Amino acid sequence: MSHGNYIKDAYSDFTKIFETFPKESSVGDLGSHGCSLSSSPFPMPPLHLLPNPLLHHSLLFPQSKTLTLTLNPKHKPKPPSALLQWNRKPELSGSTPRVVVITSGKGGVGKTTSTANIGLSIARLGFSVVAIDADVGLRNLDLLLGLENRVNYTVIEVLNGDCRLDQALVRDKRWSNFELLCISKPRSKLPLGFGGKALTWLVDALKTRPSGSPDFILIDCPAGIDAGFITAITPANEAVLITTPDITALRDADRVTGLLECDGIRDIKMIVNRVRTDMIKGEDMMSVLDVQEMLGLPLLGVIPEDSEVIRSTNRGYPLVLNKPPTLAGLAFEQAAWRLVEQDSMQAVVVEEQPKRGFFSFFGG
Repeated sequence: MSHGNYIKDAYSDFTKIFETFPKESSVGDLGSHGCSLSSSPFPMPPLHLLPNPLLHHSLLFPQSKTLTLTLNPKHKPKPPSALLQWNRKPELSGSTPRVVVITSGKGGVGKTTSTANIGLSIARLGFSVVAIDADVGLRNLDLLLGLENRVNYTVIEVLNGDCRLDQALVRDKRWSNFELLCISKPRSKLPLGFGGKALTWLVDALKTRPSGSPDFILIDCPAGIDAGFITAITPANEAVLITTPDITALRDADRVTGLLECDGIRDIKMIVNRVRTDMIKGEDMMSVLDVQEMLGLPLLGVIPEDSEVIRSTNRGYPLVLNKPPTLAGLAFEQAAWRLVEQDSMQAVVVEEQPKRGFFSFFGG
């Protein structure tokens, strides 16, 4: 048999095979019949409608186990890209709305940055979020979200009857299921009657609002353990403790943990922020495992030190929205995923291989 007749017979045999499939079969349908085809969003046409030059050589020689069909030989496939999202939506655990206070005790460890990035990450996962900036007079959450020019009303105006609650809520234009609520305007004094009961009333009003209760209510707690701290933790039933691997932050975090437990908040998880692996290897910084052993809390996430945090803060653009994403942004997304499913992670110790010197060849 000549080579031309062999190609003609092989083409005829494969035409008969593909004519057994439905004419509107998609790539997924053909894949279920045991054929591996190049991905295409369009329905696959019958094989006999394709000209001979478009047939891949693996269709002409039966010893190839994978059938590959190329519709455009000049088109180069896109380079593989990393999948930043999981292939499933996280399952929301617990009763809604979940009221979570994000606190630390010590200032400057990243409470507001964590609130903005975790809140937007949860919103990107498809859940509704209301973030409350409970820092009176020194609010910064609106700056990190780029919403400072859209805050016209605050909770103080709601309590005074000057506006409705839905007017004080600022909806993010990028993700409509994320809303911001500020307690007061900068340089304003808080009324003496405002306290834990007022914030509890506010959370109850969010639960019963006509547009529906949010899935998450995140409260950005002010620094310290004074009246502002007591007010912020009053309506919460969960807490996320932000700390850094230094002794000053750890002592304050341990103190705050005791206060949270005295207030009845038992579900406390920890995020270790601004971790530098080079300093940990040089034994100049405590490891995450050391921090976890000192505080004895479940670990929600580990955020590495990243210079992009300052850039995103100055631009009012949260870190998790950066493209391409940074390591810190990915760490915030993973922490948000665990928070949704009420999961935690475990820190491990990676032992380094001992360095082999010259005398190791002689058994030294």
